[in-house]
Amino acid sequence: MCHVIVTCRSMLWTLLSIVVAFAELVAFMSADWLIGKAKTRGAGAEPAGTDSEPYYLGILCIRTPGMQQVPRDTLCGTYAKSFGEIASGFWQATAIFLAMGIFILSVVALVSVFSMCVQSIMKKSIFNVCGLLQGIAGLFLILGLILYPAGWGCQKAIDCGRHASPYKPGDCSLGWAFYTATGGTVLTFICAVFSAQAEIATSSDKVQEEIEEGKNLVCLL
Repeated sequence: MCHVIVTCRSMLWTLLSIVVAFAELVAFMSADWLIGKAKTRGAGAEPAGTDSEPYYLGILCIRTPGMQQVPRDTLCGTYAKSFGEIASGFWQATAIFLAMGIFILSVVALVSVFSMCVQSIMKKSIFNVCGLLQGIAGLFLILGLILYPAGWGCQKAIDCGRHASPYKPGDCSLGWAFYTATGGTVLTFICAVFSAQAEIATSSDKVQEEIEEGKNLVCLL
C-alpha cells in the first residue's frame, strides 16, 4: 500500500530540486552569457563613446543587433547548425558537461515528485539515491563552468568585446545566465546535502506512528 508522506523538509527538498533543474536549463539555453558591443562589420573597433547595440553570446545561442525584430525574451538564435560548429572546443566540452548535469537534475526533479509516495528504490532510500545523483550532477556543472571561460578567446567572443582571451572577457561582461548557472550549481550541492534531512524527516518515529495508526496520508511539520 502506498503511504503518502509529506514533511516540510521533504517538500522543501522537492521544490528546490525542481527549481534548480529549471534554472540550469533556462541558463543553458539562454544567449545572455556574455554581453558586449557588436562591431560594425568592416569598420573595426568603434570609437570611444559610440553608441552601439548590445551583442549577446551564449554557449549555443547568439543575439545580435540584426536580429532585433524578434522580441528579446523569446529570441535565441542558434549559431551552430551542428555540435562541431560551436564556437570553441572548450564550449563544446562545457555544453556536454552542462547537458549531462541538467539531464541528471531533471531526472531527480521528476523522481522527487514521486518521493511523497515512494520512499525507496530497490531497498535503498530514494532521498539518498537522489542526493548522490545531485552531487554527481553538481560535479558535471562545476566542470562545465570551469571550462567555459577558457573559450573566451574564440572569434565570437572577440566579436563580443575587444581583447577577449581565455579567462579574460575583455570588453565583454558576464550576463545573468552565467550567474544563474553558478547559483544553480551551489544550490545543487545544497539539495544534495539537504536530501539527507528529507530522508530523516520521512523516516522519523512520528511518521511510523502515523502509519501504524492506519493513515495513508501523513503530513508533518
